Formats: sequence, structure tokens, C-alpha cells
Amino acid sequence: MFPIIQAAGWPIWPLIICSVIALALVLERFVNLKSGKVLPPQLLDEAIMVSRAGVPSPDVVTQLEQNSVFGEVLASGFKTLHDNPRATEEELRAVLEGSGRMAGARLQRYLGALATIASAAPLLGLLGTVIGMIDIFGSQGSDGGMGTVPGGGNPAQLAHGISVALYNTAFGLMVAIPSLIFWRYFRARVDDYLLAMEIASERFVRHLSGLRR
Repeated sequence: MFPIIQAAGWPIWPLIICSVIALALVLERFVNLKSGKVLPPQLLDEAIMVSRAGVPSPDVVTQLEQNSVFGEVLASGFKTLHDNPRATEEELRAVLEGSGRMAGARLQRYLGALATIASAAPLLGLLGTVIGMIDIFGSQGSDGGMGTVPGGGNPAQLAHGISVALYNTAFGLMVAIPSLIFWRYFRARVDDYLLAMEIASERFVRHLSGLRR
């Protein structure tokens, strides 16, 4: 691997940094976008069950809040009824919508950075290609000037320029393509979570409205 990096020249180092950052972001999103940390399947039913007789105690609400991202959204509804037992259904819905927007921002964290890497990596590879081409033209004109016949320049410099151009182009695509794939995958996963949370929150609002009566 190191000989390839040496052959690619200094333009490949920004791409290596991008690849390390992209890998770290992908692993972080895989860990924090698990369903157990975002939207446990039975959490809504459990929250409704423990509150059938009334708003649960603050300790139960705290446990719910620490359970998952969606648990924070549900806990915000209970907290609103603790603070204002006569809160209207519209007020409860507004609170859960606000909490849901905050949850959505957390779920989308770092996705912008991953999209930026997917967009910038091909451009960085193109930069390395241009630098390699400059080396190639420099090698062609280094001995014989403008009239040098192709292939009559410095062969070592010519080979170096070609390697810089090709390695950087290839490595830029190798970084950009997986980054783009994972960005789209995580975006779709977040959208699915947000839709499910929106539907569940509407059901929870109706449940909370029944508690206040």
C-alpha cells in the first residue's frame, strides 16, 4: 500500500484523510442509527401501558427519556402534562413536533459531512490528475523544449506523472462511491425513522389528550 501512496504523490494525502473521516462517520452512524437506539419496536405500546392510569412519575419519565431518541419525544409529552395538566391537544402536538424536529436533527448528524466527502473526493482526484498531467508535460519539454518529440523527455518523470494522474483518479472514485452509497443509505434510514416517529407521535398525542380529560 505504501508504494502506491509514494507513486501517487502528495495529492493523494487529502484523499486518504477523507477516506479515514468517511470510514469513521459510517461506523458512527451504523452504531447510532440502530433501531434499539432510535425507535424500539414496542416502546410506544409500553409508554401507553404505563400511563393508562395517569401520567407516570418523573422517575419513569426520566427512564423513558434515556431509553432512545423516540423515548425523548414521548417523554416531552409527559413532561408537558406534568407542567400543565390542562394542556390542549394542539399544545401537546406542538411539543411533540418540536421534540421530533430536534430528534430529526440528531439523526441527520454527520450526514452532511459524508455527502461533502462524496462530492469532494472526485474533485480531489481530479486535482491529482491535473498535477500528474503537469508533470507529464514538464517531462516532455524538459530536454528538448517545445519541439520535443513525445517520449523524448525524462522517462522517470513521465512515469511519475502518469502514476500520479491514474492513482489519484482511481483513489478519488474509491472514496467517493462508497461515501455516496452510505450517505443515501443513511438518508433513507433516517427518513423511515422520521415517518414512523411521526405516525407514532400522532397516536401518542391522542392518548395524552385522553389523560388530561
